[in-house]
Amino acid sequence: MAVLSKGSLFPTQLVTEMFNNVKGKSSLAVLSAQTPIPFNGQTEFIFTMDKEIDIVAENGAKSNGGATVTPVTMIPIKFEYGARISNEFMYASEEVQLQYLQSFANGFSKKLAKGLDIAALHGVNPRTGKASTVVGDNHFDKKIDQSVTYVAAQADENVDSAVALIEGFENDATGMIMAPAFRSALAALKTTDGAKLYPELAWGSKPGVINGLPVDVNSTVAANASKDKAFVGDFANAFKWGYSKEIPLEVIEYGNPDNDEEAGDLKGHNQVYLRAEAFLGWGILDPNAFAKIADA
Repeated sequence: MAVLSKGSLFPTQLVTEMFNNVKGKSSLAVLSAQTPIPFNGQTEFIFTMDKEIDIVAENGAKSNGGATVTPVTMIPIKFEYGARISNEFMYASEEVQLQYLQSFANGFSKKLAKGLDIAALHGVNPRTGKASTVVGDNHFDKKIDQSVTYVAAQADENVDSAVALIEGFENDATGMIMAPAFRSALAALKTTDGAKLYPELAWGSKPGVINGLPVDVNSTVAANASKDKAFVGDFANAFKWGYSKEIPLEVIEYGNPDNDEEAGDLKGHNQVYLRAEAFLGWGILDPNAFAKIADA
């Protein structure tokens, strides 16, 4: 079976299922555009028209409008995950091996989805919880300057203020990612007669749309003790992400590939190590198209 070869690739079907899962678990993937990204990266050119459109009379002279061109480069970053399993995997039938791989791919895709959000929102390596030098400044916490101070009792007004900041730069709000705490604050709001203002948020519900605005609730917004409560913006046009479609799968039979001194040598414990790597890239095309709601 091809998947048993060292350095082979996940079957195409599993890769498709994997990223369908990513798109369902990552808030950024839910609300934004996905595009394939080559291994050597991809550059998007953002044109800012400096002046308004011109009306020219017949035989009239045309004037210069001018444009500012800003390149935004999306470089794929390697995300890796590995796990030890029994070496019975090596001797199982192809059907059983596929079941192993499907379970591993399912778990990997969930971790990948969470990792995409944590890295792109906060610039953090999900495993260490520390700032990633690989991500650098390419994340929302660094690039988004527009901010609204979070007040739980005025959570809906916070959203209105964030939208106003975005519209001040002639951008549209196409979505909002919010932390569970922000969802709870909205759910607690009541009208003057005591009725819930957002009954669709009661009991931890996660509707896909509130007041016509696509939303997604995710704990990644406040990951690593972040002060962020929500991000509002033009996710449909001003943020892009993508992946290189080949997902390397390595089956390691010997040694200590995870550097775990307690677990020891694979062969000595009748184990093999499954390691998968995915290459994801993203770009914030217009920081002014976003605003965050965060604690002071």
